[in-house]
Amino acid sequence: MKSNAADYLIYDEATGLYHEDPEQAVRDDVEKHYWLGVLRAVIKDWRLYLMLVPMLLVFLFWRYFPMYELLGCFKIYDVVKPVSEQFYSGFSAFKTLIVGSESVRFWRALRNTFLLSFYGLCFGFPMPIIIALFFNEIRSNIARSVYQVLTYLPKFMSTVVMTSLVTLLVKQGSLTSGMGVVSQLLVSLGWISEETGQAGLLNNPSFFRAIYQISGIWEGAGYDSIVYFAAIIAISPTSYEAAQIDGAGKMAQMRYVVLPSILSTIVIMLITRIGSLLSIGYEKVLLLYNPNTYTTADVVSTLSYRLGIEGGWKGVASAAEMMNNVVGMLLVIGANTIARKASNVSLY
Repeated sequence: MKSNAADYLIYDEATGLYHEDPEQAVRDDVEKHYWLGVLRAVIKDWRLYLMLVPMLLVFLFWRYFPMYELLGCFKIYDVVKPVSEQFYSGFSAFKTLIVGSESVRFWRALRNTFLLSFYGLCFGFPMPIIIALFFNEIRSNIARSVYQVLTYLPKFMSTVVMTSLVTLLVKQGSLTSGMGVVSQLLVSLGWISEETGQAGLLNNPSFFRAIYQISGIWEGAGYDSIVYFAAIIAISPTSYEAAQIDGAGKMAQMRYVVLPSILSTIVIMLITRIGSLLSIGYEKVLLLYNPNTYTTADVVSTLSYRLGIEGGWKGVASAAEMMNNVVGMLLVIGANTIARKASNVSLY
């Protein structure tokens, strides 16, 4: 296909000559020197880009390089040979999980993972928003700072310390020490029997999910409210003044001014939360559960830990985590698509 000068040049009838469009000339010049501009920007702000190096190394070594080990899901595990030299076994590990000998435990762990995450989404996701709304109504900066520090502190405790506190609060009774404070309170209110309190709430499968969710809200709700509080304080004061002129009270201002203004932030955080719906950290569950509560406490991560570390089934354990992550990825894509069509706000 031949091109003519008239396809990209402008003909001047007065002179009878062709010349280039000035706007096109500017665009061509920008495209020609694009990477030179990028290089200049990097050199100018080299300190900022240098600060990105540790994060890139973390993602490289702990996110991308481990992907190679996913080949172990499709190979016969051999502790001596590296993954590249092991023999392919097809989808035998996945068959073992889905319809094989470990199917009962896997489907139970997957159900528990989803339920724990779903309850956390229903009860834990709104709490940071509510706390941020309360912080916005506190007029004293000193009082607000004190309350914020008190709600942020649990997030900075290690998981071991936090689970130890939870265990002490609901511990089982013995000859040398009585029941925990929470157990005693529930017994005095008549919500549980004294025998249940003596046996320990963490030994009862019926109470594990409630303990997990309440402790999770106590640990992270205050810290997660930082994002929403930052979005709230960015709202223009003129919006509040206009609402007050129209006769809106505090609740009406929250409903018609604050919440619509932070809706985009809520949607983005909701999408990311749904993306991690099946990604429950095994540390907290591992420290709180025991064989008596496997029916409601065992999740995919802890099952993979027992299969891979204790049982030596590295391929089956990797397959379980891979299925869990694939489902999480599909949830992110679905949530992002729904959010983009419903509110025109999405991650991508």
